[in-house]
Amino acid sequence: MTKSNDLIERIEAQGTIFGHPKGLYLLFFTEMWERFSYYGMRGLLTLYMIKMWSQNGLGIAEDKASLIYGFFTGFVYFTPIIGGMIADRYIGQRKAITIGGITMFLGQLVLFAMHSHLGLGIGLVLLILGNGMFKPNISTMVGQLYREGDDKRDSAFSIFYMGINLGAFLAPLIAGTLAEEWFAVKAASGEIISYGFKYGFLAAAVGMALGQVVFNLYASKYLLEIGTAPAKTEPTTSQNADNTTTPAGLSKIEKQRITVIVILTFFVIFFWAGFEQAGSSMTIYTDKYIDRNLFGWVIPTTYFQSVNPLFIVALGPLFAWFWTSKYGKKLSTPIKMSLGMILLGIGFLFMLMATYGVQTQGAGDQEVVMKKAALIWLVMTYFFHTVGELCLSPVGLSVVTKLAPIKLASMLMGVWMLSSFAANIIGGFIAAYVEQLGAATIFVSIAVFVIALGILKALQQLLGTLL
Repeated sequence: MTKSNDLIERIEAQGTIFGHPKGLYLLFFTEMWERFSYYGMRGLLTLYMIKMWSQNGLGIAEDKASLIYGFFTGFVYFTPIIGGMIADRYIGQRKAITIGGITMFLGQLVLFAMHSHLGLGIGLVLLILGNGMFKPNISTMVGQLYREGDDKRDSAFSIFYMGINLGAFLAPLIAGTLAEEWFAVKAASGEIISYGFKYGFLAAAVGMALGQVVFNLYASKYLLEIGTAPAKTEPTTSQNADNTTTPAGLSKIEKQRITVIVILTFFVIFFWAGFEQAGSSMTIYTDKYIDRNLFGWVIPTTYFQSVNPLFIVALGPLFAWFWTSKYGKKLSTPIKMSLGMILLGIGFLFMLMATYGVQTQGAGDQEVVMKKAALIWLVMTYFFHTVGELCLSPVGLSVVTKLAPIKLASMLMGVWMLSSFAANIIGGFIAAYVEQLGAATIFVSIAVFVIALGILKALQQLLGTLL
């Protein structure tokens, strides 16, 4: 019996919850609070930048704010490849998660304490660095709870993804309530005169601290030795498919698997470039042009960042079940991801419909909105984006843990996240051109492109299977 199998047996001996190891739910809880922290801050970030100084914002122009948002969210997904390498080679995943969590906690505190462009820069840099240590390592540890070839892995990542999105659901509601309701100053008309952004950042810091405390208290009990040491690199030979051995390094099969990860990483760039418009162009559009009045109450703009994770929490169990059903097993990873791309595009067609319901007079600073778009178009957009995300993202996380050689597991999880690095920067540039090209042009262009790409990828897979 190998050491890894012995460890898995001891994990399984602790008992399961809904058929999964208890350690999965510790990682679920830890990731939930980290995502609460991140999405609480992210839900406020664009508004914080574009609102005037007198409103407790930073007075940054919308196009520049979109670029800052894009580069920030992009580098959040660039640093994981560095954090993954550090964990794989030097400190192990558990220490990396703790270092990353503390660094992100400090970043949120800076945003809370320093209302300035300098404070914004320092806070965002700390969040980028901390996320690089945290993100790839906790995702990799989920895969290590299961035996190689265990078909419950896709299901496990769907459950883990629910944890991500439970935190993402709660965060904008709490941070948004603090910023736009409890600590906001409003005129008699209900218009916000000044925002309480810093209290939303403080709530994000508290959430980050809570997740770290629980993780460090219970990791040894439920994860045993998983993630405590760097990946093993001692073997001096590796075995190829033809049973021959080569000097220590990567076998032919391992190299082929890494190539697959890189190809899938490139493919999903286009999904995330569209999906991440939710935090930039769609947030600005919602704030200006969506009728947020519901039975006399104006829904805070930040609350809409919770719609996508709410759908994921609601639909996650269904997808976790479906992937292990006889029908779900028939769908290959490329087909699942192609469906995700197509559904994203359909979502943007609903945003296109929203633009037809808006009536304005004037332009630029002189623009007056005469009629806003119906709320249902935005909700339908988020619904289709969510279903697309569930077809693509947790499945992608799962396949990386299946294919990645153990000694490069965290680094290759970081490679996977490079898709979001490139996508968020591209998405930032796309959002920056909304004012020049018009929202309708941007939304329909994204829709047509990603639907076409999804169809082409699906056809490639189907033809390859037939041939």
